[in-house]
Amino acid sequence: MSRRVVVTGMGIISPLGNDVETYWQNIKNGEVGISLIGDRVPDMVGIKTKVAALVKDFNPADWVSRMEVRRYDLFTHYAMAASMQAMEHAGLDIVNINYDSERLGVAIGSGVGGAATWEKEFRNYLIEKKAKPGPLFIPMMLANMATGNVAIKVKAQGPTPALVTACAAATQSIGEAYRLIQHNYADMMLAGGTEAPITRLAIAGFEALTALSLSEDPLRASIPFDKDRNGFVMGEGSGVLMLEEYEHAKARGAKIHAEIIGYGITSDAHHMTSPDPEGKGASRAMQYAISEGGITPADIDYINAHGTSTPYNDAFETLAIKKVFGDHANKVAVSSTKSMVGHLLGASGGVEAIATIRALQEGFIPPTAGLEQTSEEMDLDYVPKVGRKVELKYAISNSFGFGGHNGTIALKKYEE
Repeated sequence: MSRRVVVTGMGIISPLGNDVETYWQNIKNGEVGISLIGDRVPDMVGIKTKVAALVKDFNPADWVSRMEVRRYDLFTHYAMAASMQAMEHAGLDIVNINYDSERLGVAIGSGVGGAATWEKEFRNYLIEKKAKPGPLFIPMMLANMATGNVAIKVKAQGPTPALVTACAAATQSIGEAYRLIQHNYADMMLAGGTEAPITRLAIAGFEALTALSLSEDPLRASIPFDKDRNGFVMGEGSGVLMLEEYEHAKARGAKIHAEIIGYGITSDAHHMTSPDPEGKGASRAMQYAISEGGITPADIDYINAHGTSTPYNDAFETLAIKKVFGDHANKVAVSSTKSMVGHLLGASGGVEAIATIRALQEGFIPPTAGLEQTSEEMDLDYVPKVGRKVELKYAISNSFGFGGHNGTIALKKYEE
């Protein structure tokens, strides 16, 4: 049995705002949420990376108890806040429980998990020689604990998969949640991703891979598809959707924001960090998602690209789009919202899904902010600098991760 799956709630913590409407207005305006790291990360001696996409004005105590503030890593705090927003947006009450807990699940992916906790305990135990690690070291740093703790908070007793597929984690989590509802394992799923990787060790590690932009200009650091792109800008935050079976949503009078109509998941099986240079895995993920939706590539109006601002990713994603879309490739709008929010690693697909849904709702394509000039092979419509008002019906959102993990979701503007 295959059931329709719709989106009835959204929640976000991001470098461009800590609620969906603030985030979306900033996206529409082409605002850039990237800034100098400054004293956010102490002791940056020897590290060349100067910018990151930081969450601002976030207080975990606004979302959880004082005890929970102490017991959770920041990546869990972000997920908790985004999930509470999505629940409220969907009209669900976690105090009075106006839903069937056994039919609610949670799938919140993360690529890194509790990075700050790892770093703190490493320093305390192995460098400062404290007698033992903190008693909550393990449950705070495990990458599944955002899913686990959110499930505890909302009393979700349905499926709780926790994907750790690097930068594809949120998109694949949304896709797997979609599958679970499709096949009647749940009626509702909180799904998305979360990440809090702005730490000295994480920055140094990605810098050692030569993956990060070394630009000191926040406006010219994350520039997907630009000929001068030189690496991604690390970001943090969480994006979570409430997915719901269509008839279930209609029966309780929920507002429907979009419909998920397809999901593609593949592996490059090529290299630990480099995407397949022929774009084979990425193209198949897009093809699968589009085909499952019962549409053709020519029906797609907008692609929210993975678009990391690295030389290889942007070139190979462009090639993959051309493989799938053929003659339509030059007609479909492609943009990367990472130009504004940076690369949230395992959370990126969650915040990008929200941007794609809002784009469908309003008929507005987000820009690739900062894109000034492409190289010869980058010849698609990347919506440079300024977004555009266009009637939209179908869109896809791509995420590709280290290890060759690929995920694409296909979305449709909701129509009664």
